[in-house]
Amino acid sequence: MKISRRIGRIIMAYYSPQLIHTMRTVLDAVMTQVPVSHATPGFKAHLAEVILHAAAQGVTSYDGLVAAASDQIQTIISMLT
Repeated sequence: MKISRRIGRIIMAYYSPQLIHTMRTVLDAVMTQVPVSHATPGFKAHLAEVILHAAAQGVTSYDGLVAAASDQIQTIISMLT
């Protein structure tokens, strides 16, 4: 569950503890698909951003988040090389 909170002019998202746990689990699972030569902290940060963006768009299931993140592996590799 995501709830947006307005602080001044900035809208901050609030994610439930269950969704945060799911997103962390997804990040760890998808990182195992990344070639070792690219599995850097920077790559992990980009992948986490993809997962957060997907969740902000309403994708909250484990399978949906894995699919969204997995689909971006090659794009992130291309961007970072």
